[in-house]
Amino acid sequence: MSPVVLWIDEIEKGFAGTGEGTEGVMLRVFGSFITWLQEKTAPVFVVATANRIEGLPPELLRKGRFDEIFFIDLPDIHERREILAVHLARAGLSEATLGSLDDLATQTRNFSGAELEQVVHDARYRAFGQSRPLALRDLSEAASALTPLYNTYEEHIKALREWCASRSRRASADRSVLDLFEKESD
Repeated sequence: MSPVVLWIDEIEKGFAGTGEGTEGVMLRVFGSFITWLQEKTAPVFVVATANRIEGLPPELLRKGRFDEIFFIDLPDIHERREILAVHLARAGLSEATLGSLDDLATQTRNFSGAELEQVVHDARYRAFGQSRPLALRDLSEAASALTPLYNTYEEHIKALREWCASRSRRASADRSVLDLFEKESD
């Protein structure tokens, strides 16, 4: 089937805890998988996601099996604005019809992409239930009603950020310096 991309979502669900003391089928599957990662000759680009990478066995993460570890943090204000715009566009809406998303992007600090999608989803239901078009206030109210995972797992997210700071590459650019220049030019 190659060339192909093999996507393994939440790899830790299958391979966390396959270190010492693991017996039987799971250990053999893990051993076969890491051997295949190391020795494959067909053009297969392997991508895996993990929410708890620190629980994965080190032999899985070494160079030659996975070439790089990227850390995807919660979206910054610019990314949140873009994510909201994408989900609104899927609903046939835009900033041109709703107004600026800047305040909403600020309000949704520490929201994940999935949570931003849910804000749009919930706001659409809110407006539909009142038999009127979606408005920015619906989005704001939906965001206020949602408790982001960050609030529930703040310590874990901060620990993950610290773990990744010296062990991975950031997947998105740090825009804080650009933001500083934009503020100074205003």
